[in-house]
Order: sequence, then structure tokens, then C-alpha cells
Amino acid sequence: MQGRIKKVFPGGNTSEGFFSYYKYLLEKGSKRVFVIKGGPGVGKSTLMKKIGQKMLELGYDLEVHYCSSDNKSLDGIAILDAGIVMVDGTNPHLIDPKYPGGIGEIINLGEYWDVEAMQANTDKIIASTHEVSRLFARGYRFLSAARAIADNICAMHQQSMDFSSMNKVLGLFDKVLLKHTYPSEEYASVGRERHLFSCAYTPEGFIDLTDSILQNTRKVYYLDGVMGTGKTTLMRKIASRATEKGLDVEIYHTPLIPGKIGTILIEEIDMAITTSEKYRRNNYEPINLNEFLDKSLMANFKKDIQDDQQILDNLLAKGIDCIYKAKKEHDVLEQYYVPNMNFAAAGEKSEDVLKRILRLAQVKGSRTFSN
Repeated sequence: MQGRIKKVFPGGNTSEGFFSYYKYLLEKGSKRVFVIKGGPGVGKSTLMKKIGQKMLELGYDLEVHYCSSDNKSLDGIAILDAGIVMVDGTNPHLIDPKYPGGIGEIINLGEYWDVEAMQANTDKIIASTHEVSRLFARGYRFLSAARAIADNICAMHQQSMDFSSMNKVLGLFDKVLLKHTYPSEEYASVGRERHLFSCAYTPEGFIDLTDSILQNTRKVYYLDGVMGTGKTTLMRKIASRATEKGLDVEIYHTPLIPGKIGTILIEEIDMAITTSEKYRRNNYEPINLNEFLDKSLMANFKKDIQDDQQILDNLLAKGIDCIYKAKKEHDVLEQYYVPNMNFAAAGEKSEDVLKRILRLAQVKGSRTFSN
């Protein structure tokens, strides 16, 4: 039986620049963490995809971490049941094994470059790398400006919001969580939080992977509400209550303001709360925070909100366009590496890594990519 696959983003292009939750991927590597090094186009993502597919076929559940700057490439995989993680350790992540030689090691695909041939393109590599950095920096400034406008919109909604009435919503979830208290507080352990992104601004626009994350969750509450109605505050309170009762919580953040929350998942009680549009109609129960807005006050801000929303949309579009252009320039950069890469030798290394992973995972047999 093939394993299940869960798709997430470990990092995001945000108003605070590139924001990383990579440590929550690395913590899944209880048996082995492989940190893959090498330049653009040398096969880091391909290696992870091949190994991930093989482990899926062998029945292992897989958590796939996509790259927000190239959503068709991988930043990492976690073979969950086996406690094995593979991660791209190059810029902007710059990861090294925490326990090198213990449970961590580096796979350096840069060993298979023809260095002398690449040196003929040194000036082009430097210029292209700088252009990629420039485009990302420009994009992040647009996203930062978008955040300022979003704060304007939030402030107007907050002035129109009856936050005291939201306690009724919090009480609803308190009743759900009360069913899962420990019999004695003396022996209760605090649950853990795990933070990632469920969606990202990518070269192809806004990508939402929430349906992959919640694919096996029965009770998905859809939380509706415009910016500033307290969605993050509510979910943060619920997550805190859950961890106090010993439940682990996965917290998925939004890309514009990474401190804000888009989804929480409490797997142990088969429950999630999300703001993802994918669950607007397909949900266990909708909760509409817009009900607590004072419509008469909102009418005073209507024109300002409309104007600000248009500016916000334009700034987001400009930020995403810069990310798109950075990806195109990165594709140019790859062409200085790919022709000078010994992919046959790198493929042999991949076979060796797979065999070692199979041994670590205690899988019998000697299947390889070619079988």
C-alpha cells in the first residue's frame, strides 16, 4: 500500500523578506538528516523527488516541503515513519547538520562539477546571482509596502469590531477541548507547537496547499472574516488552550504577515480551523466573524477600504512579479551549471544514498531507481 503525501511550504516570501520555519522540518530527522549542497540545477530537488517517490511506493508517509521561490522544486522531504529528513542546505537556507557524523551529514553534489569549465562563466554567474538577489529585494519591498496598506485596512475593521462577542466562539472550542483534558493536572504534559506555511507567494502566484494538509481531517471549521476581525487572535488562543491540555498543534502561517495564522491542525482530536478559501463550502462547520462587525461604522470606512484594497492588490501583484522575474533569472543561472555537471556520477551517488536510507528505514531488499 502506497504511503500518504502531505505538502507544505517550510519558508515563504513575506513582507519580512524570506521567512523560514526550517527547524520544524529538521526536527523530524530523528534517525538521519541529509543536508544537500550544490549550485542551481545540479539535481538537489530531483534527488529528493526520486527518493521520496521510492519511499512512498514502499508504504512510507511523506511530508514534502516545496520551495516558495520555485514551487515545482523541493526544499526538503521528511520520511515520517523512518525519521529521515533530506533538505536543501543552500542559500537562502544555509543549513548545516546540527550533529555532523552523528545523525547528520552533507551530500555535496558540487563534487560533480567540472570546475575549470565553469570558471569560464564566472562573471556571468556573479552578475546573474546579483540580479536574482536584486529582484527578490525589490519584491520584498513591495510586500512590505503591501503590509502597511493591509494594516490600514485591519485598523478600520478593528474599529468596527465587537471583540467581546467573540468569546462565544472561543467558548465553543473550549467545550470541544474539554473532552480531552488529562485526569490529573499533576501528570499532564504540555503539547508541542509546530510552525510551517500552508500557502506562499510563488513565481506562479499565490499557491495554497491547505487541502493537502487537511486531507485526512474530518472536522474542519472554516473561519470567515475580513482582515482585522481577529482570526489569528482566536486561533492563537485555541492553539494555546490545546497545548495546555497536552495536545500537539500544527500552526500554519500566512505569507504576507508571517506572524499571522491561516490554519491550525490538532490531529489527535481530528480537528482543524482554517481561513483557506478551499474550505469555504467544503467544511464541517462555518464560523463567520463578520457577524461581529458594526455595519454602520463600516459604512464610514467603505471608500477608504475600497481604495486601500486596490493599492494592496497592486502591490502584491508587483511583489509576485518580482518573484517571477527572479525565478526566470535563476533559470538563466542554472544554465551555467547544468552543462558542466556529471549527472551520471551524481546518479550513482543517489543510488548509494537510497540504499543507505532503505537500510536506515529497515526496509528489506535492494531496490534502486533503475529497478
